[in-house]
Amino acid sequence: MSNPKHLSSQTADSADGAKRRVLQKGQQTRAVLLDAGLSLASQLGLEGISIGALAEMVGMSKSGVFAHFGSREDLQIAIVDEYYRRFEHEVFQPALEVPRGLPRVRAMFENWIRRVTEEEVQSGCIFISGAVEFDDREGPVHDALQRAINTWLTALQRAVEQAKQEGHLRPDADALQMVFEVHGLILSVHYEARFLQNPAAIDRIHRGFERIVAYYASPAAATGGGT
Repeated sequence: MSNPKHLSSQTADSADGAKRRVLQKGQQTRAVLLDAGLSLASQLGLEGISIGALAEMVGMSKSGVFAHFGSREDLQIAIVDEYYRRFEHEVFQPALEVPRGLPRVRAMFENWIRRVTEEEVQSGCIFISGAVEFDDREGPVHDALQRAINTWLTALQRAVEQAKQEGHLRPDADALQMVFEVHGLILSVHYEARFLQNPAAIDRIHRGFERIVAYYASPAAATGGGT
């Protein structure tokens, strides 16, 4: 005769396994939807995103998509968050493997430019297009965009401050101003490379970055130390 406790344990294990499989399938479906949502946003902008449009794109029912995102606004915010997650993975996290100071600042910039040239010149940047769409519209989507962009710029500012601490930049270097100027280069290269299709844009942004670094660099860094 089977042990009732053993049967109960098997039943519980089977139920747990089924729950895990359902959860994994749900996570996989959500990942597919977010990937499609990012593609749709690159074509139509965040404002062009809807439950219906995404459902049609992936061949799902509206109710199926709605099960993962309770509203159009929730979907838009999830797309912003996923875009930032990928940005952070490609741009910020690899730079943490580089020694702190100016080398890390350079790595963050180079990773940023690599993402621009390899992806965003073709597909656009949600941070930029989203800012145009939601700049004067308060609400959760606006806040999600602003939060993501500020998180990144704060990380860049922290790296610049560390470069000052390491003696790679002048003690009086204005970290906020340096980040402002670097961010301005990125915005400019999007306009020049994507809209104007200027073939010299990428070379010019590198030259612009070197001028910014040279202006804020400490005497030691300017002569080759710490870079």
